[in-house]
Amino acid sequence: MMEKMIFGRYVPADSTVHKMDPRSKLLIIFLFVCIIFLANNWITYALIGVYTFYMLGMSRIPVRFLYGGLKPVLWLVLFTLILQLLFTKEGNLLVEWGPIKIYEEGVRQGVFISLRFFFLILMTSLLTLTTSPIEITDGLETLLNPLKKIHFPVHEMALMMSISLRFIPTLMQETDKIMKAQMARGVEFSSGPFKERIKAVIPLLIPLFVSSFKRAEELAVAMEARGYRGGEGRTKYRQLSWKAADTLQLVVLAILTILLFLLRA
Repeated sequence: MMEKMIFGRYVPADSTVHKMDPRSKLLIIFLFVCIIFLANNWITYALIGVYTFYMLGMSRIPVRFLYGGLKPVLWLVLFTLILQLLFTKEGNLLVEWGPIKIYEEGVRQGVFISLRFFFLILMTSLLTLTTSPIEITDGLETLLNPLKKIHFPVHEMALMMSISLRFIPTLMQETDKIMKAQMARGVEFSSGPFKERIKAVIPLLIPLFVSSFKRAEELAVAMEARGYRGGEGRTKYRQLSWKAADTLQLVVLAILTILLFLLRA
């Protein structure tokens, strides 16, 4: 399961989304997170879904790869749906089975919140899958450049976020390696009482934290050895280029926003 995690992983491909400027992709993700809360009926959520799968189709990321990476998240989406079904007590009563009562509003809220969660995960995953950590750093730094006037450490902040995304797959691989080593010594992670499983995870965290701190120290030493002193006076080998496709995708998102305003209940 750890090997299939897609968060923070970059998948090279020759697609329209891969070729887009990282600044436009960051703007699209930020605006998408804002406008998804405008959806409050079946039509608006259908529009959000069409747009999400439209972007996924343009990225040319294999559906099987996406499904394998999002499988753990789908269980979380399902858990969110079940919580809404059980604890929302508004509208007409649809199902009554002993103490379990499911209401019409519970179904509606459960489906809407689960879809919102699912679409957000797909779109944010699309950013890291189609944009390398270096491009994300450059895009963030450029977008946050106005904050330099108030002495905000823009370059350092962008670099920290980029490094965090870059090391998510590495930490997943390290976790998988430690789990396999402990399973070879008789530790059970997938069977037995829930309490015992939790106890088995605690010894897993200690070597993982030790390995993470060691890796962070090695990275800091490597950066200092190469003369890294922050963003002042640094030049860039890769220059960002805003293309017509970037403007077009922002226009498509603007049209979606207008439609959501017009069609929301």
